[in-house]
Amino acid sequence: MDFSIFYKKLGKRIKFLRIQKKLTQEKLAERAGISLDYLGKIEVGINRAGLVALLKLAQGLEVSMEELFKTL
Repeated sequence: MDFSIFYKKLGKRIKFLRIQKKLTQEKLAERAGISLDYLGKIEVGINRAGLVALLKLAQGLEVSMEELFKTL
């Protein structure tokens, strides 16, 4: 598996869920306790979020980890 493609898809999934929940990047970053810059780079696949960041994002989006990875 090409991990760069995986992380780009994951970033798009996070962005999709964020928009679906009508959250700005700023609001999600605040809810998740991560920086706005870090979130922005996750959404475009530049940064590869670790497990802790993904758990925080799932919590901030109010979704399960399963939902976060759905369709990847």
